[in-house]
Amino acid sequence: MDDIVDLVSRSDDDLRALIGKLEAEEREISRQRRILQGKLDILRAELVMRLQKKHNEGESVISADDVEGLKRILAGQGPAPLSDDPAGEPTRG
Repeated sequence: MDDIVDLVSRSDDDLRALIGKLEAEEREISRQRRILQGKLDILRAELVMRLQKKHNEGESVISADDVEGLKRILAGQGPAPLSDDPAGEPTRG
């Protein structure tokens, strides 16, 4: 933000250089966002495939914890708070 505070004293070349710098930064952020979105898509697709496999094998795809979480949400209490399990992974508790 400091770069754009004193625009009046900057030359046209300075302004063009600053625009170029910020456009490059914007492109990089956009690239990173697309990569993250792709990773999320892959993870979601994997989860869907696993749930479909469970369903096809006759297993339940909804756990008791899922039902309790839905009850909390529908009761206006929101999802269960996150807590850490012994392995250090965040879990719903």
